[in-house]
Amino acid sequence: MLEASSSTTELPAIPSKRYFTIGEVSELCEVKPHVLRYWEQEFPQLKPVKRRGNRRYYQRHDVLLIRQIRSLLYEQGFTIGGARQRLSGDGAKEDCNQSQQIVRQLRTELEELLLILKH
Repeated sequence: MLEASSSTTELPAIPSKRYFTIGEVSELCEVKPHVLRYWEQEFPQLKPVKRRGNRRYYQRHDVLLIRQIRSLLYEQGFTIGGARQRLSGDGAKEDCNQSQQIVRQLRTELEELLLILKH
């Protein structure tokens, strides 16, 4: 059990880009592209922008949501239905977790900027 919870901290940092392809999101969240497409059908909150040829472009909030879904399913042991209910229902605890993740990401980016400015 301890190994599964530590994998969250090992996910790569989210680059400061506006849009991400499904391949990039797959690598950032360590989830296969076909799983991402399936989750789009199961979780109404997950709606990437679709452009010409039905190509998906995910935004930062989509990546954070996917990481949250991944945590619920793979680490906390929720079923798809349970995770869907958790995301749509009492999301106060999950919002807190998401906020903490955003703060950690921002801190990392600010530290990188500080290093660049020092040079």
